Amino acid sequence: MKNDYKALPNQPGVYLFKDGKGFIVYIGKAKDLRKRVGSYFNKYATDWKIQALFNEAKSIDHIITKHENEALLLEAQLIKEHQPKFNVLLKSGQPFLFLYFTQDELALVRSKKEKGVYFGPFIHKQQARKVHDFLITTFQLYRCNKKIENGCLDFHLGRCAGNCKKFFDAQDYQFRLLLAQDALKQNRKDFIKKLKEKIANHSAALEFEKAKNLVEYQENLESIFKTLDTKFSAYKYAADISVATIPLEIDDYQETAQELKDLLNLPGLPERIDCFDISHFQSSYIVGSCVRFYKGKPDKNNFRRFRIKSLVEQNDYAALQECVMRRYKESETFPDLILIDGGKGQRNAIIPLVGSALCVSLAKREELLFSDNHKEGTPLHVKTKSGKLLICLRDYAHHFAISYHRLLRNKFSRGENDNRKLYHRKSRSS
Repeated sequence: MKNDYKALPNQPGVYLFKDGKGFIVYIGKAKDLRKRVGSYFNKYATDWKIQALFNEAKSIDHIITKHENEALLLEAQLIKEHQPKFNVLLKSGQPFLFLYFTQDELALVRSKKEKGVYFGPFIHKQQARKVHDFLITTFQLYRCNKKIENGCLDFHLGRCAGNCKKFFDAQDYQFRLLLAQDALKQNRKDFIKKLKEKIANHSAALEFEKAKNLVEYQENLESIFKTLDTKFSAYKYAADISVATIPLEIDDYQETAQELKDLLNLPGLPERIDCFDISHFQSSYIVGSCVRFYKGKPDKNNFRRFRIKSLVEQNDYAALQECVMRRYKESETFPDLILIDGGKGQRNAIIPLVGSALCVSLAKREELLFSDNHKEGTPLHVKTKSGKLLICLRDYAHHFAISYHRLLRNKFSRGENDNRKLYHRKSRSS
């Protein structure tokens, strides 16, 4: 694993320790991935917990994020979803909190179940609660359960919204609720500036307790604003999450390779296998992927994503042909085996482009395998080692393609520039 960690970038992100079958056993986050993961090796001799982790962990994967704060949020989500053996915190319950505005109130909630305006997610729950309390107090949004004609004591102290009064000014309350939303939405720097001015005024008036409380609110608000500014969404990292978290179940590759050789009548044991897949939505945002496995494991330095340039409407055959031509344009040699996610037609479209390279296809619905000696398709035995490998490879390519497609679709739906330039990018290596 030392070579794995030395290949990590000096960037923020999430790292994943995985066992021999590719299942996640520990998830962590880092401001600097290489330094953080490297610290595990430095402490190995003296820390029994790291020794126990390393007894099971066989590889390291990672997902790069833009900010340390995003890494923190992504870590929490992945731990909740995958329940790694060596993680203790964040495995139970909902790791996030949201500030939630309805037409009637501001509340703290743990999930987005009802209609309304949400701010978050926030992983620092204490800070989120204090910001909630600050907004409730500042904009007088607390609603009591009393009914008093002239208002309760909290109302006269400036804390209660006044719903306890016989003549409750609902319009004024709604206005203050919108102001609280605006404090989170609008010019946050200006909001903090005004808060600092108020702190200075309290200090000048020797009202140190009030100043101290506002300083605490200011620190919490700045942390909350920083989280909101990241605009965190795991959707942004969908492609990397899919690739980093899909487990493998290849126990003995020599046996698996021998099965493949016999099944497909190959001249030798296959080591390098490429798999292609296409994804689109109603003929739009057509993308392709190529993933490579070497001896049964992902070779991420040789993963490729393709944004299809030559098509304006759906044509899986033509899209596959473009991907294959671009993938091997600069390569002098083909892999030992090329796998296509599709049926007989997809395979036939590719064969003329790959010369003497061996090409097979695997149709999802019936798991039918098409090859030179299975030209009309034969059911793949999914419980065999070779069957598991081909299905794993096909699913890996499918996730890689569809996640990239969703990423582009989400990007352009937000109105970001779509310049339609040829897109051909290596994935991040692990």
